[in-house]
Amino acid sequence: YRMAEHTALFNPHPSITRHGLDNGRTCWVVDDVLLQPERLRQYAIEQAAQFNMAPFNAYPGLEFPMPAWVSEQLRDFFNSHIRGFFNARRTLKMNSRMAMVTLPPEQLQARQWICHRDSAWVEPAHCIAASVLYLFDNPNLGGTDFYAPTRPMPEIELFVHDASTMLNDNFAAKYSIPKNYFQGAPDYFERIGRVPAKFNRMIFYNGRIFHCGNIHAPESMSPNPALGRLTLNGFFTCTRKAV
Repeated sequence: YRMAEHTALFNPHPSITRHGLDNGRTCWVVDDVLLQPERLRQYAIEQAAQFNMAPFNAYPGLEFPMPAWVSEQLRDFFNSHIRGFFNARRTLKMNSRMAMVTLPPEQLQARQWICHRDSAWVEPAHCIAASVLYLFDNPNLGGTDFYAPTRPMPEIELFVHDASTMLNDNFAAKYSIPKNYFQGAPDYFERIGRVPAKFNRMIFYNGRIFHCGNIHAPESMSPNPALGRLTLNGFFTCTRKAV
């Protein structure tokens, strides 16, 4: 299962399923997205020492940036099969990384207790799409949950801001949020959908939708790519089609 550079990774004839969310938005699901998914997982195992904690974002675990040729194949797959679903015209930039959730709940920061968006640095004129490819066999390690705010956006923006700036105890006291992986906060968000994890399944969604991993068994997380919640995550910033 050695993966040579420029090995063709993606299924050229994908089966794409529309997964509707409760607020009318859509997540697109592609099963059997890789031609030989074991090769990519084996590559992660071989590169295990290159995974590091992410200093620049709130991901609760280890990350490993993908080499350019892997990102380019993911970008080409997105452009060919997915981009049209997002009313996007041109892909301006993208990046991809492998990731594994590893932190125990007691080590989480407040901003890691809540759902999030992938659009913080994307200007409103552009659209942002995101993807997650599940590269693990055990579905109990968790898929992806999607949420919609239940309060006016100024209150939600303050909630998100406080999670990033307040001390953990102060945030927990102010908002009565459990110090754990997010399983919902009815006063602020309602869950609008869930996509279960499945080996070699990839999902694509609007990065402005609140979402998070469904990490309901944090004790099962592992830093070993052969055993852990290994994913390939992609982010695509695009121009919008003229209306």
